[in-house]
Amino acid sequence: MNQIIKKNRTLGFLLVILGASFWGIGGTVAQKLFQEEQIAVEWLVSSRLLLSGLLLIGIYKITHRHESIFIMWRTKQNAMRQLLFSLLGMLAVQYTYMMSISIGNSAVATLLQYLAPLFIMAYYFLSKQSPLTKQDSIAVTLTLVGTFLLLTNGSFSTLSVPFMAVFWGVVSGLSVAFYTLYAVPLLQQFHSLLVVGWSMVIGGIVMSFFHQPWSIDVSNWTFSTIAYFLFIIIFGTMLAFWFYIASLHYLSPKESSLLGSLEPLMAVITSVWWLKISFGGYQFIGTLLILLMILYLTVFQKKQA
Repeated sequence: MNQIIKKNRTLGFLLVILGASFWGIGGTVAQKLFQEEQIAVEWLVSSRLLLSGLLLIGIYKITHRHESIFIMWRTKQNAMRQLLFSLLGMLAVQYTYMMSISIGNSAVATLLQYLAPLFIMAYYFLSKQSPLTKQDSIAVTLTLVGTFLLLTNGSFSTLSVPFMAVFWGVVSGLSVAFYTLYAVPLLQQFHSLLVVGWSMVIGGIVMSFFHQPWSIDVSNWTFSTIAYFLFIIIFGTMLAFWFYIASLHYLSPKESSLLGSLEPLMAVITSVWWLKISFGGYQFIGTLLILLMILYLTVFQKKQA
């Protein structure tokens, strides 16, 4: 029995490590497409959401043969919540994150997106659902100092990344906070694969009104371009989410979320190593402080969250 439990936990660790790594690497690959292959952000977002969402819904149907994929659309309240979650949550997260990557780089975009726990903490404090604790104060301090060093490389006079990259990155963090908080009632009623799958499909459909997935000239695409695009769809989106969710069958949510902080770490490593993004010494210190904040908040995660 102990060997079975140990084997299952090993599988859980493997799944969450792979999922978080795929997320982080996927952002770096997207940066490659934006900056070297001249792929439009809007096109990648609409294509990524549509294809990944359909794949997730398909996986749900295969694994739940006798259950309807339209279950949340049967009541007006659930349908409206799903629509809002899709537009203000999933679509907003994907678009703002990709915009930050396209203007700046995936390392900074991912780290700014991971400011979401602070925004969630602020929501609980301002809504008087949770008081400000010592742990909260330490997390805020780590984040403010880390973000300052990351964005300025220790200089008060200049930003080390474009202002609009910072703007979209912060909005991405706010979107993740909304996504996390607003999803709770849906996830309490419906399977996460179905909720996220539909939110991706709806977000992709709406984005298609602004940039149709089929309106692109692929005649100059190389094998590398196709490989990068497929990696983002299959590994950076579908498998990343699927593996992370699957890990919760073998590990506690705290363990999975703790290992999930590998995402920004992988984004930084792949950006510096593969794309040769320049990172100054103070930026590395800032990155470490933000990663420390993520781990710290995970360890001292409140029951309310």
